[in-house]
Amino acid sequence: MREEKLLTSLGAVIRKRRTALKVSQEAFADLIGMHRAYYSAIERGERNLTLGTLHRVAKGLGVRMADLMRDCNI
Repeated sequence: MREEKLLTSLGAVIRKRRTALKVSQEAFADLIGMHRAYYSAIERGERNLTLGTLHRVAKGLGVRMADLMRDCNI
């Protein structure tokens, strides 16, 4: 249950940062070399990210992985 909450919270943090950049899911997924459907599942908290995937997302957002985890408040 805690893992599910973490994934949902992380997805929300990622979505908030992406929308603040005014970038669509499709454009952002293309930017980081990821399929849009997979990226969408990350934002919905349906995917358990590897460190490599989290790094790609963070780099695309222009933040550190630690910043994303900190903002989860878990």
